[in-house]
Amino acid sequence: MLEPAKRYDGYRSYSYLREGVDYKAFDLAPELGRVPQYGGLELSDAQRDRVTRLLTESVVVSTHEHPTRFPDDIGETIDYNRHGRHRTGYEGLARSGLTAVIDNFMDGTACVTSHAGWKWTDIIADLGMRFSDLAHQDFVIKAETLADIRRAHETGRIALIAGLEASTPIENELDRIDILYGFGVRQLGIAYSEANTLGSGLKERRDGGLTAFGRKAVERMNTLGIVVDVSHSGDLTSLEVIEHSTKPIIITHAGARSVWPTNRMKPDEVIKACAERGGVIGLEAAPHTTLSPQHPRHSLESVMDHFVYCADLVGIEHVGFGPDTLFGDHVGLHHLFAGHLSIGDAHGSVDYEEVEYVDGLENPAECFWNIVGWLVTHDYSDDEIRAVIGGNAMRVIEEVWER
Repeated sequence: MLEPAKRYDGYRSYSYLREGVDYKAFDLAPELGRVPQYGGLELSDAQRDRVTRLLTESVVVSTHEHPTRFPDDIGETIDYNRHGRHRTGYEGLARSGLTAVIDNFMDGTACVTSHAGWKWTDIIADLGMRFSDLAHQDFVIKAETLADIRRAHETGRIALIAGLEASTPIENELDRIDILYGFGVRQLGIAYSEANTLGSGLKERRDGGLTAFGRKAVERMNTLGIVVDVSHSGDLTSLEVIEHSTKPIIITHAGARSVWPTNRMKPDEVIKACAERGGVIGLEAAPHTTLSPQHPRHSLESVMDHFVYCADLVGIEHVGFGPDTLFGDHVGLHHLFAGHLSIGDAHGSVDYEEVEYVDGLENPAECFWNIVGWLVTHDYSDDEIRAVIGGNAMRVIEEVWER
């Protein structure tokens, strides 16, 4: 893990207000040291220096995270979410080495007014509250343009790119995509596990593909400059999105079904179609997703088995990382929101050993140090490492965002 970024001044979320008076206080999980440090890497001094250099000098992009703090008692999360004030993990981000992070906010767990999640008003409340907090500090930049990401890199800050894992909240209102863009959203998923007006999610028994409205929505995202994601979409829907989009897409957080055969992983056909159109797959590390026969106990090694497979399948220039981590008990969160997140449908087709956390990729503070450390110890070149930790994702973001 890196030393704290010099630009970080110790700011804590909503510290401009009175905790317990202006908003409800919760005991939150620590951003650092919640679990033991990963012991699977044995770096020499020279390798450690190389990891530090690569993280410091490179543009490092996570294609998918939820870099917020959750209650230490994960069972309090529903109450925490209903108050609409997720706390950004600034201290942890200051140790991450990230240049830019696609933050997907509460998404389907945004139950400010509804137990079902994904309601338009709740999504807007979540976006507005987080952006209000970001506006009161100077370390994490709300990134809406390429210039914002470049400025973050040049000045030692982090660019936070707002995204949503599904377009479900737009319902049948195409112009809501413009409204989200106006708020600062620059990445949108098509469907989460459940089907919506755009297409099918991965839990549906029959995948109807991209709908007529979905085609219009993809066209609008292309026109506005929003990165399209199909991580949770069904296979046919994913293929039709890739085919219909005039811009490359990013599968922001997934893995290879040929390595671990669950609905949550992508088949070779989808990964190759994404790459053939210039896109990128970001490797996922949320608990019990990217497992492998060689490493069935979920850890950094499991995830890197998917990395090696995908790099061999489509070329290293089409692979990145979207670990999908947070600050808190991610496994407990999955238990709490099992229905909302369709955990059984995503992961239930193969038996696996449950872990308490994904060793080596437990939170946003440690992920890229360990990823780069693994790449260094496996003799990848500097150019290859720069590509997979950010260069590939930036290529797509630049093509989609440039006007």
